Amino acid sequence: MNFDLQPVLRGKLIELHPLCADDFEAIHAAASDPLIWEQHPESDRYKREVFQGFFDSAMASGGAFAVIDKPSGRIIGSSRYCNLSEDGSEVEIGWTFLQREFWGGEYNRELKRLMLDHALPHLKRVVFVVGENNVRSRKALEKNRRETCQ
Repeated sequence: MNFDLQPVLRGKLIELHPLCADDFEAIHAAASDPLIWEQHPESDRYKREVFQGFFDSAMASGGAFAVIDKPSGRIIGSSRYCNLSEDGSEVEIGWTFLQREFWGGEYNRELKRLMLDHALPHLKRVVFVVGENNVRSRKALEKNRRETCQ
């Protein structure tokens, strides 16, 4: 299996770097807005003690990224590959969040495109994981799909 779960991925607007323990403060600062989490299963994830569990899980996954805004150089969110199948044919993308100022278009689209472009040459299938009640993220995925397929 030749699939690297944590490469450095570079786009026009963002870079994805492997998440490391030293990123906690910057990632938590990016995640501290309650509105980011209002539709997530764990809606109090903006709280430091709750976010710590999310961060620890991201680190343990071995596939988590810090999303860095290239113009400012600051961390603006996170995403991850997770649950790579035993036969190496499938991986999940999820646990994604971005600061609200980066919602609604190019940043999320570039984030997903970078991760898909890295995964698809190696895997048969990529599955997006979105919380059942997270309507905003579901709509964003649908919008990205429509724009990509045009």
